[in-house]
Amino acid sequence: MQPITVLTIAGSDSGGGAGIQADLRTFAAFAVHGTTAITAVTAQNTVGVTAVQNIDPDIVVAQVLAVVGDFAVKSVKTGMLAQPTTVERVAQLAGEGFLPHLVVDPVLVSSTGHSLMRDGGIEAYRDALLPFAEIVTPNLREASLLCGVDVRDVTSHDDMVVLAQTILAFGSSYVLVKGGHFAERSTTEHHAPDILVSQDGIIIYDADRIKTTNDHGTGCSLSAAIAAGLGLGRAVPDATRDAKSFVLAALEGAAKWRLGQGHGPIDHLGWGQ
Repeated sequence: MQPITVLTIAGSDSGGGAGIQADLRTFAAFAVHGTTAITAVTAQNTVGVTAVQNIDPDIVVAQVLAVVGDFAVKSVKTGMLAQPTTVERVAQLAGEGFLPHLVVDPVLVSSTGHSLMRDGGIEAYRDALLPFAEIVTPNLREASLLCGVDVRDVTSHDDMVVLAQTILAFGSSYVLVKGGHFAERSTTEHHAPDILVSQDGIIIYDADRIKTTNDHGTGCSLSAAIAAGLGLGRAVPDATRDAKSFVLAALEGAAKWRLGQGHGPIDHLGWGQ
């Protein structure tokens, strides 16, 4: 049997932990063929981001069209799009039917606080791209930015549901608000629930929080795993459940690694298991 093809539209991480690099390893773990459209080149490592060079949106579009013109792409995920014009151009491609089973991971800021989107990007996501998404996968900070609320005011799982429902109104079919950052802010919370909301209801994917500094790229990997599942024909709730299980296993596998001086990568390929 030959593999199916999936596509990631995202930035490059020179440290190999997130972005395009994490997406391709995730696709390999799910035995799907990964193709790419690179939106930005970042100089980063486990400690932080030191420089970003955005790719011209015309080149981003050309990469996408080169891939979809040759491969039977089954699903697509977006990661770091870097600038509002790129968000809008990707939305145009989605509207023209080139991006099936679209997973939008609205990358707005790095885990170390470095902005990964220019001014106007939040509005571009809300107005242009999210209506074409099958599922949107923001973390707590990204969800708060999309909703225009202070993340410090999000103090419960009910607040996470409200964020998800607000984002759902922008037009996607599903919204998954990830709870890892909520757990990080609490001294008593030992779980990291992700909450999936659609017109059909609410599903909570709960799991113990893995205590490790090797968590760089978890968001990229989760959305890539969902895209792989959708490409393989799984329904969104099933693909999301499988993706969360995959990321948890990858966190556990890398928990004791010492790659770099900061937040290291996760174990996409089961090396530490």
